[in-house]
Amino acid sequence: MALKALDPQLRREHKERMLQLEMQRDASERASRVTRDERVHKRYLATLVTGGVMASGMLGAGVFVAQDRWWLSILLCGPSLIALSKIIFLRRSDEYDMKAVLRATHSGMNAAGQAQPPSPPIV
Repeated sequence: MALKALDPQLRREHKERMLQLEMQRDASERASRVTRDERVHKRYLATLVTGGVMASGMLGAGVFVAQDRWWLSILLCGPSLIALSKIIFLRRSDEYDMKAVLRATHSGMNAAGQAQPPSPPIV
């Protein structure tokens, strides 16, 4: 008689324990998902800030050297800046972008080789 009463109680306790374990597992999965999402968000923001600083630096350097070395300015402010921004901000890179950067680099280097050195100032 006592065994018959004990068996349903053991089943209820087992069911309760299993439910608690499932709830703990769900809570830990939720916590790990939140942690992972926070890490992904921080990395995304760090990438955006880094990309903004790099793009601003390239643009500023291109404007700074534009008067003396126009070919370097073309390399810094041209398709390479757009391709870099596209890679960093949109997280996407197309074959066309890389070809445009290559063409701009070649034309800039060819123009630099043909450029005449500035004449010395007359005193």
